[in-house]
Amino acid sequence: MANTALPSRASIAGRLDELPFTRRHLRLLTGSGVGWALDAMDVGLISFILAALTQQWGLSKTDAGWIASVGFIGMALGATLGGLLADKWGRRQVFALTLLVYGVATGASALVGGLAALLVLRFLVGLGLGAELPVASTYVSEFAPARIRGRLIVILEAFWALGWTAAALIGFFVIPASDAGWRWAFALGAIPAVYALIVRWGLPESPRWLASRGRIAEADRIVSAFEADAGVIAEPAIRREPVSRAIAITARARLTTLWNAEFRVRTVCLWIVWLCVNFAYYGAFIWIPSILVDAGFDLVRSFGFTLIITLAQLPGYAVAAWLIEVWGRRITLSVFLIGSAVAAVFFGTSTTEAAIIASGMALSFFNLGAWGALYAVTPEIYPTSLRGTGAGWAAGVGRIASIIAPLAVPVLLVAGGAPVLFAVFGACFVAAAAAAWGLVDRGGVALDDR
Repeated sequence: MANTALPSRASIAGRLDELPFTRRHLRLLTGSGVGWALDAMDVGLISFILAALTQQWGLSKTDAGWIASVGFIGMALGATLGGLLADKWGRRQVFALTLLVYGVATGASALVGGLAALLVLRFLVGLGLGAELPVASTYVSEFAPARIRGRLIVILEAFWALGWTAAALIGFFVIPASDAGWRWAFALGAIPAVYALIVRWGLPESPRWLASRGRIAEADRIVSAFEADAGVIAEPAIRREPVSRAIAITARARLTTLWNAEFRVRTVCLWIVWLCVNFAYYGAFIWIPSILVDAGFDLVRSFGFTLIITLAQLPGYAVAAWLIEVWGRRITLSVFLIGSAVAAVFFGTSTTEAAIIASGMALSFFNLGAWGALYAVTPEIYPTSLRGTGAGWAAGVGRIASIIAPLAVPVLLVAGGAPVLFAVFGACFVAAAAAAWGLVDRGGVALDDR
């Protein structure tokens, strides 16, 4: 790591934080965001495909639940491994590899003829997808200037709404059009395989990660390119120095450090938030199309309702992106989680079309705003040497809840119907809001580059 006391120039981290927002930042945000949108499209598509396959293949609720859950099993494993690999190999390499894995597996899903093959491929899709999401947020956060870092991560998360909207459009126009509509939907999900090659060669590695590995010259070249784009006059080149501040070097050390006295409370609270939000979000949004079909709406109408509900995600992200730098991370996150809880209760008890759409849009608005805030705060609370590991394990543990949720929904629906189901989701949101106050709020503060 560079010696920050050197009189010749500021540290790599300090130079990144002092930059204005440049075209290179926009290119990096867009490049990462398109990958994020494609991820969302894949996750969103499965909710519509489940409703169609349940009718075509005569699937039971349990079978349909396993199609959703096996993907989340892969996501849990992918998130934990992806974070560790990102701290070892670099952010960009893992980002591109994971896009390639799940893009190819999604395209292959279009050719399956039975449940067993689909389950295997959905696991592989989840493996790639689970690794990509925490790596992408870590990657962007390490480039973002401190004063707008939270806002940029929420904007990155907003690409999720674009991807989910694309999934809703495909669900509405493509899937019901023919018996092979769901196959065409999967085929469209293969786009990430091509995009992975663009990501691999078009985006730079994180200078913070390079500097933490002692690769100062490479980090300097990347930061200098950003400075040139911003019209900043470079000072004399920094000298190469050995790694001196990293608090964890090996994978075992990174995992152990998550639980030392400094990070223990934030790790526990972060995992609780991820568990609760995953359970409520995936339990609700994976099943909403099917729940509406069971309520008596035909396939096209239920998909149309879901599309309208999905559109409320974008303003949710927009408001969260503004508030996160005004109110701070914890307040924004907890307010949006409480709003999600209230909206969930109203959705579960709605009976008219207007009430279903209004409460569903409110749930979409608050829940996705909360996701934006959560992705902003997660990589910030750990230092560079274990940032990928910390974010990846939080996401991986959260996926345990997303594995359970699709399987638990049919049981809860039988036990008490939609009111009980969405009351449980509301309770999860409240628990997450409480746990959010155990996190460290680093809004406007430089990242910890140890």
